[in-house]
Amino acid sequence: MARYLLRRTIVLALSLVVAGLVLFVLLRLLPGDPAAALLSVGADEAQIAAAREQVGSDQPIWVQFGRFLSDLARFDLGVSFVSNQPVLPEIMERLAITLPLTVAAFLLAIAIAVPLGILAAVRADRWYGVAISGLSQLGLAIPVFWIGILLVWLVAVEWRLLPASGFPMRGWADPVAAGQSLILPIITIAVVMSASLLRYVRSATLDVLDADYLRNARALGESFPRALIRHGIRNGAVPVISILGIELASTLLGAVVVERVFSLPGLGSMLLLGIEQRDYPSVQGVLLITTLLVLLIGFAADILQRMIDPRLRDNRGSAR
Repeated sequence: MARYLLRRTIVLALSLVVAGLVLFVLLRLLPGDPAAALLSVGADEAQIAAAREQVGSDQPIWVQFGRFLSDLARFDLGVSFVSNQPVLPEIMERLAITLPLTVAAFLLAIAIAVPLGILAAVRADRWYGVAISGLSQLGLAIPVFWIGILLVWLVAVEWRLLPASGFPMRGWADPVAAGQSLILPIITIAVVMSASLLRYVRSATLDVLDADYLRNARALGESFPRALIRHGIRNGAVPVISILGIELASTLLGAVVVERVFSLPGLGSMLLLGIEQRDYPSVQGVLLITTLLVLLIGFAADILQRMIDPRLRDNRGSAR
């Protein structure tokens, strides 16, 4: 297990370096000059040259990349071209919104999808099992922004129970207002995520119900609920955990749309603003931090799978 952890950690570090290289190159391949973010209409040649020197776009690309790696080694994501402020502190400030939103939506989706997915599999021959499966298909077909708009209209406009959008100026210093502003976005993400996750839980449970070990446990006198809890859930959880990692990563990336709908000042709005203003440090910083979080989620999912399933910890599993 220790060798596997070391190997996966090395792969994680190399993946982050490769991701940084790809992001750096792709951003520099975009048409236009980032110095334009500092210039007004009608700027003369001297102003253009000064702006290019300030942002470093007058240097060869390998010089820019060397500076980028040097800064990254010091955990310095650079300074915004537009605000002239360090990027990393702003990312940390916005993560205080995006991470609670993502994690809370993820936990709510699990709380909805796991019991309903198991019920839909165990009672697949009953009308309510079919109804649950049908509702999950419907949830996948509905765009996440449409659910957000519907919740805003119903809960915030018609019932006036929660704020329609925005985040309190004091942030988490006002925890009640901050929590209320995240309730609708959390529900919006959880509805879509639980619809997708429910299908995987149902499929994994159906595989467990047909397994020999469950039938053997029943033949030895265990009741069906006890056999399912003792033997089925653990075995069925192994493939679902990898799906959970993918769902959590996609939720983190998809928070851009939800933050836009609810006007939340999270990583999504920072990324979109950076793209509009060609603010390379901001865009690179957000994408690098997001990539790191996605890689860490995959890393944690792999480790959790090996902890649950001893078959992945034997010699043959390690070789793979």
